[in-house]
Amino acid sequence: MTKLLEKAFEEASRLPELEQNALARWLIDEIIAEKKWEKTFAESEDTLDKLADEAIKEYAEGKTIPLDANYL
Repeated sequence: MTKLLEKAFEEASRLPELEQNALARWLIDEIIAEKKWEKTFAESEDTLDKLADEAIKEYAEGKTIPLDANYL
Protein backbone atom coordinates (compact mmCIF):
# COMPACT_ATOMS: atom_id res chain seq x y z
CA MET A 1 0.00 0.00 0.00
CA THR A 2 1.30 3.45 -0.85
CA LYS A 3 1.97 6.06 1.80
CA LEU A 4 -0.73 8.31 0.34
CA LEU A 5 -3.34 5.56 0.53
CA GLU A 6 -2.26 4.76 4.08
CA LYS A 7 -2.74 8.43 4.99
CA ALA A 8 -6.17 8.46 3.33
CA PHE A 9 -7.24 5.40 5.33
CA GLU A 10 -5.82 6.91 8.50
CA GLU A 11 -7.87 10.07 7.94
CA ALA A 12 -10.95 8.04 7.03
CA SER A 13 -10.61 5.99 10.23
CA ARG A 14 -11.33 9.18 12.19
CA LEU A 15 -14.70 9.66 10.52
CA PRO A 16 -17.93 8.48 12.14
CA GLU A 17 -18.86 4.90 11.28
CA LEU A 18 -21.67 5.94 8.93
CA GLU A 19 -19.31 8.16 6.91
CA GLN A 20 -16.65 5.44 6.87
CA ASN A 21 -19.17 3.01 5.43
CA ALA A 22 -20.30 5.53 2.81
CA LEU A 23 -16.69 6.18 1.81
CA ALA A 24 -15.95 2.46 1.67
CA ARG A 25 -19.02 1.80 -0.51
CA TRP A 26 -18.04 4.64 -2.85
CA LEU A 27 -14.46 3.36 -3.15
CA ILE A 28 -15.58 -0.22 -3.80
CA ASP A 29 -18.10 0.96 -6.43
CA GLU A 30 -15.40 3.05 -8.14
CA ILE A 31 -12.98 0.11 -8.26
CA ILE A 32 -15.67 -2.19 -9.68
CA ALA A 33 -16.72 0.40 -12.27
CA GLU A 34 -13.10 0.91 -13.34
CA LYS A 35 -12.60 -2.84 -13.79
CA LYS A 36 -15.79 -3.06 -15.88
CA TRP A 37 -14.68 -0.11 -18.03
CA GLU A 38 -11.25 -1.67 -18.61
CA LYS A 39 -12.85 -4.98 -19.61
CA THR A 40 -15.38 -3.32 -21.91
CA PHE A 41 -12.71 -1.16 -23.51
CA ALA A 42 -10.41 -4.16 -24.06
CA GLU A 43 -13.24 -6.16 -25.63
CA SER A 44 -14.15 -3.31 -27.99
CA GLU A 45 -10.70 -2.84 -29.48
CA ASP A 46 -11.67 -4.33 -32.85
CA THR A 47 -14.80 -2.19 -33.05
CA LEU A 48 -12.85 0.94 -32.18
CA ASP A 49 -10.27 0.11 -34.85
CA LYS A 50 -13.03 -0.25 -37.46
CA LEU A 51 -14.63 3.04 -36.41
CA ALA A 52 -11.26 4.80 -36.58
CA ASP A 53 -10.61 3.40 -40.06
CA GLU A 54 -14.06 4.55 -41.16
CA ALA A 55 -13.46 8.05 -39.77
CA ILE A 56 -10.10 8.31 -41.52
CA LYS A 57 -11.67 7.19 -44.80
CA GLU A 58 -14.50 9.73 -44.48
CA TYR A 59 -11.99 12.46 -43.70
CA ALA A 60 -9.89 11.54 -46.75
CA GLU A 61 -13.05 11.64 -48.89
CA GLY A 62 -13.92 15.11 -47.61
CA LYS A 63 -17.07 13.91 -45.85
CA THR A 64 -16.21 15.52 -42.52
CA ILE A 65 -16.32 19.04 -41.17
CA PRO A 66 -14.08 20.67 -38.55
CA LEU A 67 -15.35 20.56 -34.99
CA ASP A 68 -16.57 23.94 -33.80
CA ALA A 69 -16.20 24.00 -30.02
CA ASN A 70 -18.45 27.06 -29.86
CA TYR A 71 -21.25 25.06 -31.47
CA LEU A 72 -21.18 22.38 -28.79
